[in-house]
Amino acid sequence: MSPDEQGLSLPSPDRLSNLNIHLIDDILSRLSFRDVVRVSTLSKDWEYICWRIPHVKFDQTVWKTPEDLMSPTIGFIPILDSFLRLHRGIILKVTLNIISLIVCPDVDRLIFSLDTDHLQHFVLKLPFTYPPYRLPNLFFNCSALRNLYLKECEIQLPCFFKGFNKLIRIILKSVTLSFDTFESLISNCPLLEDLVLKDIENPYFMSINAPKLRSFVFRGDIQLIHLESVPVLSNVLYAPRELVLENEDDFVNIFSSIPSLECFSWDHFEVDNGSTKLIPTRLPSDLNCLKCLFMSSITLGEFFELSFALCIIRSSPNLEEIESKECILSDGDYFECVPQEVVDEILASFSDITFNHLRTVKFYYVLFEDVEMQLIKVLLAKSPALVKMVIKPRQMETNKSLNVLVEITKFQRASSKAEVMYLVD
Repeated sequence: MSPDEQGLSLPSPDRLSNLNIHLIDDILSRLSFRDVVRVSTLSKDWEYICWRIPHVKFDQTVWKTPEDLMSPTIGFIPILDSFLRLHRGIILKVTLNIISLIVCPDVDRLIFSLDTDHLQHFVLKLPFTYPPYRLPNLFFNCSALRNLYLKECEIQLPCFFKGFNKLIRIILKSVTLSFDTFESLISNCPLLEDLVLKDIENPYFMSINAPKLRSFVFRGDIQLIHLESVPVLSNVLYAPRELVLENEDDFVNIFSSIPSLECFSWDHFEVDNGSTKLIPTRLPSDLNCLKCLFMSSITLGEFFELSFALCIIRSSPNLEEIESKECILSDGDYFECVPQEVVDEILASFSDITFNHLRTVKFYYVLFEDVEMQLIKVLLAKSPALVKMVIKPRQMETNKSLNVLVEITKFQRASSKAEVMYLVD
């Protein structure tokens, strides 16, 4: 008699165990190390599967108490030792995120255990220490490396370093290295496509030669970076700490070395403004490839920042999208107001320019001062392909909002399809 005939129910099948091994690896790679250990206790089969996964992630989730964070010998070291003792197989991806630790433990034992012929993805996020942790020379033998993320450490290239020939992405945050080490590292990554540099500890000039670089993010002193050879670089995000302009060429040089620039983002939040006299009305050579312009933490009512924005817009005839998020100033913030004669000349300064490809414009947190209204008027009048303009004001009186909206609806529009969307909280 079958179990069904006896009124018995069969145990449900283990569907997870029947999944493709690559799918199981992908699922396990998304779990914390603590959860992977828990899964390994389910059965002998799962123990084998868990201890051979090619992706390993250590982060704060492996510590139970605040005391573990205080002393790495309590939490991190035993966990790492257990992993190194039990793991079997090749490790392709390692993530070590221990920024929550009060002290930086010795992570050399993890790096020394890696198979430098197979490691493809390495993330190392350490707590701040002085002096910073220095990557061991062995790490620079990782010939298969494709993605590298380093935070709070020091790089010194060994004499035998021949490059990361397969590396396509580098993220360096609060990393200490000399200018020659930086230039040697970048130039010896021939396939590099994506580069992120934030708060690099190096006070010297750094050149970038990267023939395949397509995306570049930089936060720091923009005067220390020179894009010497980046022929296909198309996506750039700058968040400069300061912008010291000694002459007009300093501003022009920011853009002259990026011939393929398609998307430019500028975060003006931490910039110490320079002299408006050093910003040209228009760049010597147009940014003909530029399609998307994003400006955040900018104050269009400030003379320098308006001059910056107008110069880029005038120099980009093929723009398709413009987005501006204005900075919300605190009481006591000082800025140089835009002279009225400059405001009055905005419309005339665009007399020979038409934005035939501009389809979307977004203004956020505007005050509807004269300068902002003039820029809105220009873009409506000079954009025959415009489809949508989004305007979101800061909090303001309802009556004033309605009056401004009525005024904007009366502005001349070059596009019959242009829709003005007015967003109010």
